[in-house]
Amino acid sequence: MVKIRLTRMGAHKRPFYRVIVADSRARRDGPFIEILGTYDPIKEPSEVKIDTEKAKMWLERGAQPTSIAKKLLQRAGLETA
Repeated sequence: MVKIRLTRMGAHKRPFYRVIVADSRARRDGPFIEILGTYDPIKEPSEVKIDTEKAKMWLERGAQPTSIAKKLLQRAGLETA
C-alpha cells in the first residue's frame, strides 16, 4: 500500500518535514517514491508548501494520507475524503 506521509529533516530540536509518497512498509526516513512538498512547523505561522497537482494524482491512484498529512493537504487547499 502506498501512503502520503511526512519524513523528518532538519537539525536537533529544529524539525522540518517533507511530505512524501512512500510504501507503507518503508521506515519513516527511508526510501520514498516522490516528494510532494514541505512543512515547516517552526515558522510563525507554520508554512505548508505542497504541489497539489501531484498530490491529487497520487490520491486518485489510491495513495492513503496519514492523519497529519491529510490535515496538511487540506491546509494546502486540497479536498480529501
